[in-house]
Amino acid sequence: MLELKNIDKYYNPGSVNELCLFKEFNLTIEKGQFVAVVGSNGSGKTSLLNIICGSIDVDQGNIIVNGTDITGKKDYLRHRKIGRVYQDPSKGTCPGMTILENLSIADNKGKAYGLTAGVKKSRIAHYKKLLAQLNLGLEDKLYTKVGALSGGQRQAVSLLMATMTPIDFLILDEHTAALDPKTAEIIMELTDKIVQEKKVTTIMVTHNLRYAVEYGNRLIMMHEGKAILDKTDAEKEDINVDEIMKIFNQISVECGN
Repeated sequence: MLELKNIDKYYNPGSVNELCLFKEFNLTIEKGQFVAVVGSNGSGKTSLLNIICGSIDVDQGNIIVNGTDITGKKDYLRHRKIGRVYQDPSKGTCPGMTILENLSIADNKGKAYGLTAGVKKSRIAHYKKLLAQLNLGLEDKLYTKVGALSGGQRQAVSLLMATMTPIDFLILDEHTAALDPKTAEIIMELTDKIVQEKKVTTIMVTHNLRYAVEYGNRLIMMHEGKAILDKTDAEKEDINVDEIMKIFNQISVECGN
C-alpha cells in the first residue's frame, strides 16, 4: 500500500514565481490497484509520479510504502522496487546497446555488480520467451541495437524491462503519448496483460480519456494539486468519457479559457 500524507510541494519558494502545487495533499493507493490519473497540464500528475519515485523532494509530509516511511529515501534506492516507463521511448532503454544487453541490465536490477559477465548465456532462452509474449517478433532480434527499433517496439521493451524483476509499483508516465494510434493500442493491451498477470500496483498518467476509462480499476482526476474526482471499481465502471470531458470543460470555463 502507498500512502501520501499531508504533502506540501512548492516550486521556486521565496521568489515572485513561487507556486504551491500540493498543500496538505493526501492519497492512498491499495495494493494491486491499477490507477489511471488524468488532468490538465500543470494539474500535478507528473509531479505526483516524481514525488513517489523520489525524483523531486517534498517540502512537508510523508510517503509511506507498506508501513515504512520512505520520504527521505534516495530515488535510486526506491527504483529497486519501482518500474517506470516514460513518455519518450528512448528514456527507458540504452539505444546503443542490443536488446539482449538491455534485458540483462534490467534482469540484474538491484543486484550487486562484480567482474562477472554482464550477459549470462543461460538467460537467453528466458529472454526469448519473454519477448515472444509481446508478439512483435523481437525474440529474433536479440542482437539488434534498441536504437534501431521503432518507437512502439522500444516502448514494449521498456515495459518488459520495467517489470522483469519483482516490483512494488509500476509507474506509467504517459507511456503511449508519443506513439501512433495503432501502436498505442498494442502497448496498452500489453500493459494490461502484464499488470493483470503480475498483479502489480500500477499508476498510469494519461491524456487519453478512453484509456483512463477502459483500463484499470480506479480513476483519479487532478486539478491544481487536488484530486477532484476519484472513482473505484463499480463507480469507475459507471463513468464514461463524455462525463470526464464535461468536467474538463467546466474547469476550463472556471479558469477563463
